[in-house]
Amino acid sequence: MNYEHLVAYAMFASSIAHFYTTMFLYCVNDPNMYSTLYKVADKYLPLVEDFEYVVNEDQFYSSNRSLIYSELAFFPENERLHMREYVREMFYHAYNGYMKHAFPLDELNPINCSGRGPDVDKTNIHLNDALGNFSLTLIDSLDTLYAMGDMEEFSKAVRLVSEHVSFDTDTNVQVFEATIRVLGGLLSAHVLASSDAGMLNITANNVNSANESASGTNKASTVVPGYDNELYDLALDLASRLLPAFSDSQTGLPYPRVNLRHGVMNDSYLRQSVNCLAGVGTLSLEFGLLSHISGDPVYERVARNALRSVWSMRNNDTYLLGNSFNIHTKVWQSTLSGLGAGMDSFYEYLVKAYVMFNDQDYLALFNEAYKTISLFNKAGRFRCLSPYERRGHPKGPPIFRNVDQRTGDLATNWIDSLQAAWPGILVLYGDIEEAICQHALHFAIWQKYSALPERFNLLQQMSEVHFYPLRPELAESTYLLYRATKSPFYLHAGRIIAQDINKYARTSCGFATMKDVKTKTLEDRMESFMLSETLKYLYLLFDEENHLHASELAGKYLFSTEGHVLPVLKYASSLYNMSSTVWFTPPEPLPVDPNFAQPDLQCEAVPFLYQHSMPLPPHMMYQIERLVGLHP
Repeated sequence: MNYEHLVAYAMFASSIAHFYTTMFLYCVNDPNMYSTLYKVADKYLPLVEDFEYVVNEDQFYSSNRSLIYSELAFFPENERLHMREYVREMFYHAYNGYMKHAFPLDELNPINCSGRGPDVDKTNIHLNDALGNFSLTLIDSLDTLYAMGDMEEFSKAVRLVSEHVSFDTDTNVQVFEATIRVLGGLLSAHVLASSDAGMLNITANNVNSANESASGTNKASTVVPGYDNELYDLALDLASRLLPAFSDSQTGLPYPRVNLRHGVMNDSYLRQSVNCLAGVGTLSLEFGLLSHISGDPVYERVARNALRSVWSMRNNDTYLLGNSFNIHTKVWQSTLSGLGAGMDSFYEYLVKAYVMFNDQDYLALFNEAYKTISLFNKAGRFRCLSPYERRGHPKGPPIFRNVDQRTGDLATNWIDSLQAAWPGILVLYGDIEEAICQHALHFAIWQKYSALPERFNLLQQMSEVHFYPLRPELAESTYLLYRATKSPFYLHAGRIIAQDINKYARTSCGFATMKDVKTKTLEDRMESFMLSETLKYLYLLFDEENHLHASELAGKYLFSTEGHVLPVLKYASSLYNMSSTVWFTPPEPLPVDPNFAQPDLQCEAVPFLYQHSMPLPPHMMYQIERLVGLHP
């Protein structure tokens, strides 16, 4: 092989980033190549002064996993199939544990193997924001059963929800949690169970080997025999019980909590007026989908009004949004601005609402927000893979920090685990390069602890808030990056995540929250997102042949922030209820700045080299691992 020709070809046929990723595979297996590589790079790339990062052999090792980076560029087919079944077993271990020991209560106590519902103390928001005596874990798991291809258990679970769940209860719930977990779970399962769910006729046939059913309404379900829209009826009932949170507010910003039987009431606890950015901006998909199915525009209208209202609260100088605020005065209570807890899914739903509804207004808002975030929150290199000296950019890897909304100044030295969803959002937006770097940061933290601590202090290189409740964000981003790049590195990452959870969180009947990622002590709780998201994404990562990956479905569905499968509506016209003429009145436009109406990025195919190499050059991966303290 003519190494010099290979180097030159890689440099000129692709970008410098792809040059790195092509060449290091040869370097690690042929030490004599180092001098040739360095010589040719010096000949063709005089701007690159940091090549010594590449030629230090020690930096090709992951200190925590004893793996050579080149090994991560390959994943054997038999190992992929093994991991698919490995994760499948994990799911059924947790699901069967819940059904045996906890159903019809909301959650499983995985250490005591018992059920859990809401606390009798209605002010215990740690539990009661999500739990509501409505078999939460089963509802949240419905479409995971579908993703597993288990139509028999999916049908059984749909019937159990139909027979056992009622929302006519004297229970306080958080609007945000009830929307993403329960309303989203019901709508997703309704779409999957219905023969008139246009996008999923194909899917049902793939699973059941059934004849293709005719599209249209009021057809017998090909997935759940005898299904008669019971889940849709429950979804409509729940949404109507959440509406008082909006109607009792004068600003369009909803109260954070509501009583399912009595509404907001004259209750000092329910009338607490502080909500958060994610709490009011993560309703668009579920409420919008319900409006399209029911023909009643009120649900989409209240979600859009809430978004419009909070968008008007951006700082006049920085144009940044904060974290929490008073819904009546529209005054920020927390001016922390970032991508973590209380803020993360707000930005996620701008992108996903654009995809679901084909509404350019949502995309324009994200374009504007992303430019502002990149200006104030981002530190390190301007771009993930940009050459350091080309524009004089800082040499550190890019990091999105928490800043003060009012000034853009650094506010904290920590990032939290919910920010691990940001790489997945960037994948959907089309910024694969930035997604790769951000994923590498959170995966490096995972490697340090075999989990993601709730907060990690970058300055001290250590966990600051130590618990890990089996959150799905890193698994989700890993899955989406693999689907976008097909880099085997993400299969290795998924295997590490799955094996660590199985090793440290498994109990006799489920999986428990890690109370402390350092000591691996456990807490007796298994949140529903373990089944609805974490294990779903890990399973789909390894199940290349899954019916949801069929080419006929490409671009026709997306995952909600709770991991629920929802249709992209331009491909699912048979979902619409056209009986209501009011639906044809266009919704009020969102407050779009015309300067941001078109994105800078284009969705282009990922370069072929990504499918056969590491997503980052080894010296850049090493930089990120050093940042979190994996290397001295």
